[in-house]
Amino acid sequence: MTKVILIGSNGRMGQVVTTLIEAIKDMKIVAGVDLNTDARKYPVYQSLADSTEKADVVIDFSHPKNLVNFLPIAKERKLPVVIATTGHNEENLLLIKDTAQYIPIFRSANMSVGINLMQLLVQNATKVLGSRYDVEIVEKHHKLKKDAPSGTALMLADSINAVRTDKLRYVCGRNGTESLRQSDELGIHSVRGGTIVGDHDVYFTGTDEVITISHQAYSRQVFATGALTAARYVSRQKAGLYNMQDVINESNAVTTMYTVPNQALVSIENFPKDMNALSALYELFAEGDVFIDMISHTSSNNNHLAISFSINSKDLKKTKDILSKVEDRYADTLFGFSENVTKVTVEGAGMEFQSGVAYRVFSCMAKEGIAIKAVSTSEVKISYIVPSEDVAKGLEIIKKEFSI
Repeated sequence: MTKVILIGSNGRMGQVVTTLIEAIKDMKIVAGVDLNTDARKYPVYQSLADSTEKADVVIDFSHPKNLVNFLPIAKERKLPVVIATTGHNEENLLLIKDTAQYIPIFRSANMSVGINLMQLLVQNATKVLGSRYDVEIVEKHHKLKKDAPSGTALMLADSINAVRTDKLRYVCGRNGTESLRQSDELGIHSVRGGTIVGDHDVYFTGTDEVITISHQAYSRQVFATGALTAARYVSRQKAGLYNMQDVINESNAVTTMYTVPNQALVSIENFPKDMNALSALYELFAEGDVFIDMISHTSSNNNHLAISFSINSKDLKKTKDILSKVEDRYADTLFGFSENVTKVTVEGAGMEFQSGVAYRVFSCMAKEGIAIKAVSTSEVKISYIVPSEDVAKGLEIIKKEFSI
């Protein structure tokens, strides 16, 4: 059970969060904090200092100015905090950064998981399109929103600049006759009216084409749901500053698995540690039309290499013929072959940002007595060679470990 203290409990978002938590079995609001102290199904206080209830996390949906009042108390009580407000000044940001050295703090300009996925999408688009496309952001909100541009629009703009070598300067709105767009601009435009919950559009405009990445929030519940996800996440973290990208990365550590059966693993011992010799070795495989994968080189103390790689089983005879030529040239070189093995690959976009994924796979495989014969890694992918007879069991335990 995650016990929550909700700051801003009687505000619009506080009411949405309260209703949402009432329908959740493993989460409970134990106290609220609000200038309006009308009690709900839990006691409401004017200050966090007045609350004596034990809690696992604080969720703040009040106002940025309240930060200086409750954050020192949360620090003193070692309470993790979810900050769901925007429009923080430099003093607030400095306070958040300093306090995060002592307690876990989750802060995001937008609590929607969808808008944070949009952040990744605009970054990928920026990497591909580069400086050839102009970038403009249009954000729309209800007429009662006080800050402009929105914190989310600035978050998206910052995400774009984070992956550019030539940073863009933000131009918030344009007027006048001398407003010709410059190449170093990123335009941010705000619309306020009615009851718009929150719309954000990022335009990449090139010659004769426009690419648009959009997100529309149709109710405040998406922000409340995101805040509860953040609360669960930050309540089990150590001191530090976290955001929704951390949550997305954790849930996306492993999202996909696939297998390549009918593999064989080739090992070569005591091969000369010589680049020309290595080049000649791989040239033989290229000429023989043998595809080799999962290549590993390990240097030994006797100035030789241990080499391993995987091949398709159908190429095993050709491989042995090729290596017989190598054996004639290097008499001390030894060869080994493991047949009836399968390559198992796990992938996830969050793997690049999360440590311990390889350990978790190794650990759960080891507990089941499954031998991992070879490994290769990239930022978002890990491949293993395992005995074919253990593949089904291996897939099941990986699914269980990563909740796939």
